[in-house]
Amino acid sequence: MSKHLLSLRELDRGEIIALLDRASSYDEAIDLRQRLAGIGVCTLFFEPSTRTRLSFQRAAQRLGADVLGFEAATSSTTKGETALDTFKNIEAMGVRGFIVRHRENGAVAALAEQAEPGTALINAGDGRHQHPTQGLLDMLTIRDWKGGDFSQLRVAIIGDIRHSRVARSDLVALEKLGVTDIRACGPAGLLPDDNTLSACSMVTDDLDAALRDADVVMTLRLQRERMEDGLVDSLDSYHRDFGITTQRLRLAQEDAIVMHPGPMNRGVEISDEVADGPQSVILWQVANGVKVRIAVLERALG
Repeated sequence: MSKHLLSLRELDRGEIIALLDRASSYDEAIDLRQRLAGIGVCTLFFEPSTRTRLSFQRAAQRLGADVLGFEAATSSTTKGETALDTFKNIEAMGVRGFIVRHRENGAVAALAEQAEPGTALINAGDGRHQHPTQGLLDMLTIRDWKGGDFSQLRVAIIGDIRHSRVARSDLVALEKLGVTDIRACGPAGLLPDDNTLSACSMVTDDLDAALRDADVVMTLRLQRERMEDGLVDSLDSYHRDFGITTQRLRLAQEDAIVMHPGPMNRGVEISDEVADGPQSVILWQVANGVKVRIAVLERALG
């Protein structure tokens, strides 16, 4: 029986931990090719992507699925075809797994409502709403480096939280796993004005305060279009006030880890020295993305 994954809000703590445990169990030496052998899986991306799209493709290939790649720029959507018609046509070809990225909030859930029984949709990022597999791979990375007890962790989330589906999924997961000290930090114009930050113990534009004694530093991509919206004065001023540098990182715990969902704007939200430094686990996140997406595909279609 297929299972959609549209948001981490759908999962309870036990289900999240079970997915993390399953992801942790995978090893490159294990042959998984019979798990989803012959099942059609499509990466249905209406927005650009590197890490998410390729890691889902890699995960599906490792499970033996027949993988179809879709990119909006070279599809009939440029001729006016709707996302729903695109989805239904591919589904009619016998494809049963869809990994969907879309610019609109709720777009993946809307497609899921129209899916046939036995078809599963996985949200690979919809608007500023949710990015559940990124949330899971971030939790797996934290657990790998900090252990299974999330309740004692101090987590700082830095940057454009208002427009970040990654931050929203991470916040849901952190709360469900028992983190009580969550610090949200960014320019006032880039902080949400809804209840997104209700689980946070601190909401501030003071980066030093957010970083002090933090165990985990999660920095987010500054979406450059926000400068055009007038929400950020300049890249230089953003880096001065909110960029993670080696000096700034000294405020956090000595063994704090630094995370970033990518793509990085080096010299804006994070310096080269930090991105490539010993506390960076950014490439670890990328590797965990494949493991998590194997687990999610097995849950959805296995």
